[in-house]
Amino acid sequence: MTQNAIIEIEGVSKAFGAVTALNGVDATIREGEFFSLLGPSGCGKTTLLRLIAGFDEPTDGTVVIAGQSMAGIPANKRPTNMVFQSYAIFPHLSVADNVGYGLKRKQMSREEINRAVTDALAMVDLAGYGNRAAHELSGGQRQRVALARALVMKPKVVLLDEPLSALDKKLREQMQVELRQLQQQIGITFILVTHDQEEALIMSDRIAVLFEGEIAQLDTPEVLYRRPVSKRVASFIGVMNFLPATITAKAKGALAVDIPSLGKVSLAAGHAPEGLDPASVSTIGVRPEMLTILFDDAEKAECETTGEVTATSYCGDMTYYSVLLPKADEAVTISMRNTAGRSIVPAGTKVRVGWGVESVVLFD
Repeated sequence: MTQNAIIEIEGVSKAFGAVTALNGVDATIREGEFFSLLGPSGCGKTTLLRLIAGFDEPTDGTVVIAGQSMAGIPANKRPTNMVFQSYAIFPHLSVADNVGYGLKRKQMSREEINRAVTDALAMVDLAGYGNRAAHELSGGQRQRVALARALVMKPKVVLLDEPLSALDKKLREQMQVELRQLQQQIGITFILVTHDQEEALIMSDRIAVLFEGEIAQLDTPEVLYRRPVSKRVASFIGVMNFLPATITAKAKGALAVDIPSLGKVSLAAGHAPEGLDPASVSTIGVRPEMLTILFDDAEKAECETTGEVTATSYCGDMTYYSVLLPKADEAVTISMRNTAGRSIVPAGTKVRVGWGVESVVLFD
């Protein structure tokens, strides 16, 4: 067992007939961290969560929780509890009875149950809601009840299957912050399944990005965003501009890169994902916020090129520009914050575009 690991997933595969949902997945989840499984529909993230929970058994491989193999151990005997996407609240029961349902099956005394339920409801900011009928609750309150029902069992791991997907945008954003703060407060390991990249970036200590039953990259949110290992990961996590490039020389840990649309630069070898052969580099990636329109002669940047604005999208706090760079077949996206006094550049305007070498990522 790896030090500080609460879950180790070792060579786990899962097939449903001829369909392979997971293919040799390895991952270590640390005690007390907020860990997210992120990917598009059908990538295997929910299947992996169900294997951890014990609702399904792996075709191959092992799930270890708190140092014990979970092979053959049913869901109700595992030190985990799940919050479902649908919340699975019993509409005919009160809030307190919903939260305490699992405790009654443990044959605890009424006094012990009442104390535990009261503490759990206070933890999720629902103190005083115990007698409320479940059908009288808002979506956000139902989500909190489902979370309290999981926490009251004092599991080592809380499993969250897209628990915020049914909420409207504003409430969802609020609950993302609250859920993260609660996890940090109580120190229990949370594992979240989501297809929402922004949600995963906001809430997680680390994220596993899955495609077609395999983990494409497992890293912190910052590393995933700034140094994705492939164009596929880069495209899935936020927005990335891709431009043709060639490595023209390599010496003393530096790479000479020719980017026809931006110019010739020297990059540290670390800009290439681990294992990437410099000779295979054909593309660079740069995030929209890492390119900037220089509005007047006084503004300077580490590197500079020119371009023409082909489209402008005003979004209140931000404006997104499509800019055609020299020798480029397609326009890049540049995001600019709308600060006081900064005008919106109309389509057809010739502009100076600034950028820095640290913002560039190399891909094959």
